[in-house]
Amino acid sequence: MSRPTARVLALLELLQAGGVRTVAELADRLGVDERTVRRYAAHLVDLDVPVESVRGRYGGYRLAPGYRMPPLMLTDDEALAVLLGLVAGRRAGLMTAMGAAGETAAAKIRRVLPAPLARRLDAVLGSLAFTTPPGEQPAAPESGVLLAIADAISHHRPISIRYVAADGRRSERTLHPYGLVTHAGRWYVTGADPAIGEGRTFRLDRITGAKTLPGVFEPPAGLDPARRVLTGLATAPYRYEVTLLVQGTAEQIHTWLPPGIAIVGEPDAGGWSRVELRAERLDWLPGVLASLDLPFAVERPDALRDLIAEHADRLLRSALRIYTHCEGD
Repeated sequence: MSRPTARVLALLELLQAGGVRTVAELADRLGVDERTVRRYAAHLVDLDVPVESVRGRYGGYRLAPGYRMPPLMLTDDEALAVLLGLVAGRRAGLMTAMGAAGETAAAKIRRVLPAPLARRLDAVLGSLAFTTPPGEQPAAPESGVLLAIADAISHHRPISIRYVAADGRRSERTLHPYGLVTHAGRWYVTGADPAIGEGRTFRLDRITGAKTLPGVFEPPAGLDPARRVLTGLATAPYRYEVTLLVQGTAEQIHTWLPPGIAIVGEPDAGGWSRVELRAERLDWLPGVLASLDLPFAVERPDALRDLIAEHADRLLRSALRIYTHCEGD
């Protein structure tokens, strides 16, 4: 590649970073004079790259917003960041229903990488291990639904959604959307139902369509969408309602009972915190409570007391057991 051509592409790379770059800044970065920078910018315009000239004291050059550049140039660090982001997003369940787009994007990047860099990236991805298996990926939201809801949140616009409940019932809802939240590989939208004035949280993969409605709304002050979603999940109807008193802080308790499972109140003067959670089964709780290694008391249900006693009895028998290995004759 000739030196002027390389500098023209270097100019494009600088402009791709976004914002307005002054002629003086570009000249300094490229190691040329300002007149040459203007000539390079004209070359890019001749190649149908929409370089805009910005006048004024802080003027310079920028790329027209929304333009898809034919040569998207990435540094080594940027290429690694993009590929790792695609891999991590797929493992975390953060892809949309058009998940194949992530695969094709990764393939396009890999196809144009220089061979030495490609081998280095393959070494990173090939040696990368995860602490949890991928398992069955949860259903992903439709890209159109996700984008429509995000736009409504950004502009405080009400939306109409078509929703399929867990039991298969279909309905159409109106929602004032407050925020998008990802939790445990799923996407949620939380907001308020204006018809009844109550909060609502919906899984995006169960929304089959979303349409922006006329008007605007004002979100409540101090809004925390993530906390709303976690609280909603923790209070969802299950077979058992469990109430505990634990002598410890919320931070200590959430180590084993995360916010999506349990709601922890403020500790009293003696340091005891009320913990509320709902569960379909109780058999997992005795082991978790033992792992907390904090004093606790069960308020309800009584069935949990029996399970804890049985768990303690098994541990005691194991602690007292002496194993003697008998060799065969």
